[in-house]
Amino acid sequence: MIKLESYLSGTWQTGQGDPQVLVDPATEMPLAECASDGIDRGAAVAYAREVGGPALRAMTFAERAAALKALSGAIHEHREALIELSIQNAGSTRGDAKFDLDGATGTLAAYASFGKRLGDRPFLTDGEGQQLGRTPRFWGEHVLVPRPGVAVHINAFNFPGWGMAEKMACSLLAGMPVIEKPGTPTALIAYRIAQIVVESGVLPEGAFQFLAGSAGDLLDHLGPMDVVAFTGGSKTAALIRGHENLVRHNVRVNIEADSLNSSVLGPDVDTDSELYGEFLANVMLDMTQKAGQKCTAVRRILVPKDMVESVVADLTADLERQKQGSPGDKDTRVGTLTSSGQLRDVRAGIESLAENGHVRCGGADSVGDAGYGIRPTLIEAIDADADTFHELEVFGPVASVLPYTGEASEAVRLVNRGGGGLVAAVYSDDADWTTEVTLGIAPWHGRVWIGSSRVKGQSTPPGLVLPQSVHGGPGRAGGGEELGALRGLSLYMQRTAVQGFQGLVQKRFGAPTADSED
Repeated sequence: MIKLESYLSGTWQTGQGDPQVLVDPATEMPLAECASDGIDRGAAVAYAREVGGPALRAMTFAERAAALKALSGAIHEHREALIELSIQNAGSTRGDAKFDLDGATGTLAAYASFGKRLGDRPFLTDGEGQQLGRTPRFWGEHVLVPRPGVAVHINAFNFPGWGMAEKMACSLLAGMPVIEKPGTPTALIAYRIAQIVVESGVLPEGAFQFLAGSAGDLLDHLGPMDVVAFTGGSKTAALIRGHENLVRHNVRVNIEADSLNSSVLGPDVDTDSELYGEFLANVMLDMTQKAGQKCTAVRRILVPKDMVESVVADLTADLERQKQGSPGDKDTRVGTLTSSGQLRDVRAGIESLAENGHVRCGGADSVGDAGYGIRPTLIEAIDADADTFHELEVFGPVASVLPYTGEASEAVRLVNRGGGGLVAAVYSDDADWTTEVTLGIAPWHGRVWIGSSRVKGQSTPPGLVLPQSVHGGPGRAGGGEELGALRGLSLYMQRTAVQGFQGLVQKRFGAPTADSED
C-alpha cells in the first residue's frame, strides 16, 4: 500500500501515528494511507520564509511566469496517469478527471500568460498616481509588493488538482512561497502532483512544500506577513477564522465555504427555444459533473410556476439517461461520492429536503452493493420559501426546483435567501428583467452568469471557474475572493501608498509622465 509522504524543509518525510486509509470510492478497496504525527510544521514555515521567500522575490514577474508555464507542462505530461489515479481515488469519470486536471494546468498556464506581460518589475503599480499637495511636486502612488511570509493553502477534497493549482499560481506569481495541504480523502492525486512539481525542479528551493495529512499545529506558527487560504465547509472555516494565533497576529485569511448556487429561468423563455435547451443542459451538467461535488454546482432551480411541470419532466428524463457504473468506463456519466462520510451526509440531506418537497427522480438509496454512488436527485419544492432549501447545501448530485411567480423581484428575494453564493445563473432574453435580477442579486454573489440567445453556443457553463474572473462570494460563501486575473495576486501582496517628490515617486513607483520633475 502506498504511504503518502510530506515534502517539507527540502525533504520527503513520512509521518507517524495511526494512519488514515484512502480508498477507491467505487469499490471501497484500500489504496493508500496517510499519517502526519511527528512532522515539524514550524520548521516548514521557517524554511518557506527564510529560503523560499527570498528566492522567489529575487525573481521577476516574467521569471515566475516562466516557472508556472513549465509547471503546467510538467503536470500535463503525466495527464493520462493522473486521470487513472483520479478515477481510482476520487471516483471520477474520465471526463470529470480531465475537468480537474485540465483546470489545474490551464490555470497555471493562464497565470503564466498574465505574469509574462508584467515584465521585469519586482512590484505592481495599483491605479494612477495623484497630486497630493498644492503643486504636483508632492505626489502619491499605490504599489503592491510581495509579503515576506508564507501562504498556507488548505484545499478541498473535490478538486485535488485544480484547487491546489489555482491557489499556488496566484501566490507563486506574486512572489510568496506555499505550503499545500490537500483534502485527505483524495490526497493520493495531490501527492502525485506534488511529486511532479518537486521532480520538475523549476521552482526555487522552499517555494513549494506539501503537507499530507492533518494540519496539526501549522497555524500556530503563522505571523502578520503570512496568508491562509481555505476551501471547504463552513464549520472548519469558522474554526480557522477564529483561530487564536491567526486573530492575535491579524493573519490574512481567505475563505471559500458553502454556496447554495441558483439557476433562474426567466418567464420569457419558451420551452421550444434553444435557450431553454441550454438551461436544461447546464443544470444537468452541474448536477452530474463530479457527482455534484462542485462548489459552483446548482442547488436551487427557480422556475416560473406555469413552467414547473415541463422543467421537471424534461430534467428528470435527462438525468435518468445519465449512466452510472464503473467510473473508468468511457460511457459512465456520473461518478461516485468520494467517501463514506459524504454518502452519509448526502443521503441525510436528501431526506431533509424531501420533507418539504417531492422526489421526482433519484433518492437517498445508494447505487450498487459497494462504493459511494448515489443517483442524481431532483426534488420539487412544495413551498419555495421553506427554510431547508435556502439553508441546507447537499454536496452531491442533488438540486431542488423552486416555483416562483416569474417576477424579477421575487426571483431576487428567493435567490438572496441563500445568504451569499459563488455564482448564480440567469436565463432570459428580456434585457430589463435580466438587469433587475442581476443588480438585485449581485451584492450577494461573487459572479452572475447571464445566458441569452445572443451568447448561445459561445459561453462556458456557469459552473466553470475561469482564471480571468473572480471566484468567491460574500456571506455563507465565505467572504473570500480568488483568481480574477491579476486581482488574484492581491491576497499575497501588500498595497502601500508611496508619497514624496514626484520626480522620484512617479518615475520609480508609477508610470512616468512628460511633466515629471527631475
